[in-house]
Amino acid sequence: MRTVIQRVVESSVAVAPQEGMERSEVIGKIGKGMMVLVGIEAADDDTDIAWLSKKIVNLRIFDDAQGVMNLSIKDAGGDILLISQFTLQAATAKGNRPSYIKAAPPAIAIPIYEKFIKQLENDLGKKIQTGRFGADMKVNIVNDGPVTILIDSKNRE
Repeated sequence: MRTVIQRVVESSVAVAPQEGMERSEVIGKIGKGMMVLVGIEAADDDTDIAWLSKKIVNLRIFDDAQGVMNLSIKDAGGDILLISQFTLQAATAKGNRPSYIKAAPPAIAIPIYEKFIKQLENDLGKKIQTGRFGADMKVNIVNDGPVTILIDSKNRE
């Protein structure tokens, strides 16, 4: 699993209008917290989910009283907006057209994504906001800092 984590002042995700709708519908919205994009590959499993979830909720990227990034999202009382993004699994070594061969197909990715949501909620101790898997989404991000962290469960640096 590959993630891009952004510390945000606020973030939201809207899905493109469906038939009969005039405009996009906001389906997830947070204030202070983390907007997390996740790319799932077929080799991901429960160990990736558990490791990555604990890493995210304990990542100390929020300022303490002295202005030092020393607090986790749990300590800061922030929220999480999680959005599935298969393009994070892009391979770009050859040519100029990315290959998404490593990205898990929906039949594999959806159950992993749903388990990841439950694990994050369990580790954070509250409900998180999400996008809609496979939907055309518009993401609004007000990055705080900016602070952007990349974490790959297959490359645990």
